[in-house]
Amino acid sequence: MRLTILGCSGSIPGPNAAASGYLLEAEGYRLGLELGTGTFAQLQTVLDPFDLDALVLSHLHADHCADVNSLTVLRRYHPAPPYPARPRQLPLYAPAEAPSRLAHAYAADAAERAGADLSDVYEFHELREETVQIGPFDVTAVAVYHPTPAFGLRIAYGGTILAYTGDTGQCRVLGELADGVDVLLSEASWTDAADRPPGVHLSGKEAGELAKEAGVSRLLLTHVAPWTDRNAVLAEAKAVFPDAELVTQGAVYDL
Repeated sequence: MRLTILGCSGSIPGPNAAASGYLLEAEGYRLGLELGTGTFAQLQTVLDPFDLDALVLSHLHADHCADVNSLTVLRRYHPAPPYPARPRQLPLYAPAEAPSRLAHAYAADAAERAGADLSDVYEFHELREETVQIGPFDVTAVAVYHPTPAFGLRIAYGGTILAYTGDTGQCRVLGELADGVDVLLSEASWTDAADRPPGVHLSGKEAGELAKEAGVSRLLLTHVAPWTDRNAVLAEAKAVFPDAELVTQGAVYDL
């Protein structure tokens, strides 16, 4: 299983830094995980977007899904799309409101919104608390603690398990999500402080504690906001879990 970091800036894109976006590959299958602001440009540096086999969105905040608009334009209007060689609709796994929310984000005016429909471009699948097979991957979704419906993901292939927290505050299910995994890709949006609002994000310290308590083998930190000191977040995590590391845009990990 290969993980490519398309973007890892938290909440908004930063200077020359895309928001959340990742690519998982195994057996020639390409699974997109998030497609936040700026990530579509990065995706095009590593593959032809028509070669994406499926896309999963953990939740519908813009920093995780805004560039679906660009993908829609490509799949609808490219003058030479590779049909019928590839399926016309891209499988897209996302929370229940995704078909309407993404269509309304794409629509330019009230008339378009009235008939908004992206079903010609995407084959929508509701993300829910269950395990589904997407290509060669077994993907288990777990509802996490965030202001909008959001999921953490446990992705298994060939005996290797990657857990991805998505965006979440501390909650009991994170321990179950990360339990014994090979790699934990955890958000760490800010440094630890008593006045941080609950149910939004994890700190570097909390991500490190999660990794330690769950017995993970490797901790990769992501989703650090541009206004947050990345080194401070890393230091917090490493104080608890010494093998923690920050991901960087363009990095590739063979898991």
